[in-house]
Amino acid sequence: MTSFFAAGLGLLLIAASPAAGPAARSPATVDDLAWIAGDWSREEGERWTEERWTAPRGGVMLGHSRSGRGTAMREFEFLRMQADADGVPVYLAQPGGRAPVAFRLTQHDATSATFDNPAHDYPQRIVYAREGQRLTATISMIDGSQAMTWTFVGR
Repeated sequence: MTSFFAAGLGLLLIAASPAAGPAARSPATVDDLAWIAGDWSREEGERWTEERWTAPRGGVMLGHSRSGRGTAMREFEFLRMQADADGVPVYLAQPGGRAPVAFRLTQHDATSATFDNPAHDYPQRIVYAREGQRLTATISMIDGSQAMTWTFVGR
């Protein structure tokens, strides 16, 4: 019984060690977010939104978004993803061309990424998720409240 307990404890310690878990993975890079690249659009009646992202190059992805109704553009935003001073990817948003606001990558996998900035008024969280030719972008408060979601189709 003691050796069974010791073996079980050993396995538990190995599983809990940093080298065995997700922390063992190398830090995320902008290249890990390449699945966002593309030409995305959403139309709902007269309202439309477009978002375009370049593929990563030189450690940077560039994007822009515009939305409107009918033939009139109502809003635009310049977007950029690049590593911050610590090497962690950040999402830099410039709505209306204003000064950039940085959101730090906090979670990601092969088809989703979450960027947070709890000090920002709204949004505090930006989440992208891709499923085939659909890209979903959600903005919210850090706790997920006040969520707004856009579902784009690749063009």
